[in-house]
This record gives sequence, C-alpha cells and structure tokens, in this order.
Amino acid sequence: MTIDVELSLRRGTFALDVAFGAGAGLTALFGRSGSGKSAVIHLIAGLAQPDKGRIAVDGTVLLDTARHVRVPVHLRRIGCVFQEARLLPHLSVRHNLGFGRWFARRHGIETSAAEVDNVVEMLGIGPLLERHPAGLSGGERQRVAIGRALLSKPRLLLMDEPLSALDESRKGEILPYIERMRDEVGVPIVYVSHSVAEVSRLASTVVVLEAGRVAATGSADAVLRRPDLIPDAAEAGAILTMTVAAHDDATGLTRLSGPAGPLTVPRLGAAPGRAVRLRVPARDVLIATEPPHGLSARNVFPGKVSTMRETGASVMVEIDCNGAILAARVTRASAQDLALAPGRAVFAIVKSVAFDPQGVGVGHGAPVEI
Repeated sequence: MTIDVELSLRRGTFALDVAFGAGAGLTALFGRSGSGKSAVIHLIAGLAQPDKGRIAVDGTVLLDTARHVRVPVHLRRIGCVFQEARLLPHLSVRHNLGFGRWFARRHGIETSAAEVDNVVEMLGIGPLLERHPAGLSGGERQRVAIGRALLSKPRLLLMDEPLSALDESRKGEILPYIERMRDEVGVPIVYVSHSVAEVSRLASTVVVLEAGRVAATGSADAVLRRPDLIPDAAEAGAILTMTVAAHDDATGLTRLSGPAGPLTVPRLGAAPGRAVRLRVPARDVLIATEPPHGLSARNVFPGKVSTMRETGASVMVEIDCNGAILAARVTRASAQDLALAPGRAVFAIVKSVAFDPQGVGVGHGAPVEI
C-alpha cells in the first residue's frame, strides 16, 4: 500500500505546501503546534478542500485538482480517529461497532462475524460490548473508536492526535493496541503527533512539518536523531532494534542482543526471541576515547564517530556501532577536548537505565526508552 500526497492551501496568513509519499505501516506527521499537521489530515479526509493538490492511496486517486477529480468525503473510504472518540452516546459498544459495519456495507463491502471477532480480540474490547460510552475510560473509548473505524473497511486510517486527551496511564494502555493494529491489519495509517515518545514507538515513516512545509521525511530512527527537527532538542536520540536474549531473575535484568552488542535493561515482559525497539535519548549517552573502567554503567559499545552536527552550544555526535547508530549530545568544549571527528574510534556509554514502566512496549517492534 502506498500513499501519495501533494497539497497547497492559502487561508489568510496561513500557507500550506506539502508533498510526501509513504508505504505500508504508520506514517507520523510530526512537528510543532501550528505547523499544519491537522490541516493535512482534514484535507486528506475531504473535510476541507485545498487550492490545488493530488491524493492517491494505493493507486486510487481521491483528489486531483488538475483533472477536476474530487471524490466526496463519504466515498473516500477513509477511517478517522480524532482526539475525542466521538462515539454515539445512546448506543452500546456493540452497536457503535455495528455503525462501522453499516458504513462498509454502504460501499458494497460485507464484514463477516469472524472479522468483527478479530477486531474485538485485537483491541481487547470484548468485555465492553454491552456497555455505553459514558461508562468507559478515555482509553477504552478510543479503542472502540479505532474498532469502529477498522470495521468500516477503510483503504486508509487517519489518526489525529488520538492520545492527546489521555493521561499517561491511559496512553500506556492504548499504545500496544495501536502497535498491534499497525503490524497486523495491513491498512496504512497517517498519525498526527507532537510527542517524540509516541512517534519513536509507532512510526515506520516520519514526515516533519514546519510552518506548513515538509522539513524532512525518513525513518523514525534517522529523523529523531536530529535535534533541529524536534520541538524540544533535548528529546533527540537514537532508536535501536534488538532481540530479547535472556532474563536474569536474580538481578531483575533483561539482556538484549543486537548489532551494537549486548545491552542490559531492567526486566522486560517479553519472551526470549522477541524483537523490541529502544529509544536511547542522546542526553543519556556518554563518549569515551578509551575503554572505560570503574563505571556503574553496564552498557558500553565500541564504535566510530560517523557525523557531527553543531546545535548551539552543543554538538550532536552520531556513533556507528557495527551498523547500529547511537547519538550523544556533548558540549563543544568536550568535543574539542576529546578531539572528536568523523572516523574517530570511541566508546558509547549508555548511562541511564531508569525508565517509566508505563512507556515500555514489547513485541510488534515497540520501543522501550532506557
């Protein structure tokens, strides 16, 4: 599945000129408030019209102003999940889900009972079916809203900051379900967020918007290492894909394996052999030019400096550790004292193993912040 978007819009002092493409998985529209993320979502959905543009999903053209093609919103087969669940309050969860099936039927697409059961099981909403929205938590309502959108059989799913109205515990509740949906459903997702943690955890592709324009497009790992692309530069860091090697019950630690080498983290609830993604903030990485001794840090990776970017008074140093890239943020003075330069052999030391258990995601490629 592919998504191709080209949009131009002028409204007063606001100007939007964006063009991007993405494949299967979850594409995150990321950037500061007011950068145009939600405007793009509304234009793709057909809830607003651009001055000019083209939108195609897997070859099906939904908009092409040059050819005077504008598929009406109700015929685009696009599922939408917004900040608020927007469930029908007088209907039970079962009947709210049925509304999605009814919408698919309007397009001549039948949804089998088995497909409904699969969505219910995937989102963990079986125990909620006879309840009404007023009796659900915010996370439960959003899961039902996602289920309703999926049962409409969309060719594309749009999610506009679906977790922004939830507290941290509710976000931790719903993120694993979004990960599973991303990996199992096969419907491309465009997801709006300004949260580095959400984007690093969920995104296959990241499109950074700045003042109505695309500032960068790439993998989550490549984009989130760049502090100039992140609203809070202190949140920049690397993403490592690793495998659970073993658990140590005596110490309460989990050992991971990957190209960079072994990594030890607090105990994870994932079976050996399961893949995980880890976000390693640059602020939690130290650099040494000699093998370190007498440190409490357990995670030391040999590598070579690959790139260096000056960002104000600091320098973002990317370190190639056998093909895995770590990032460290150091002062200019430290970079000079260590004589850091591309090609220099160094050791990357991950100094922090403190993390929020609510933010741990395992399986389905979910990242863990260490």
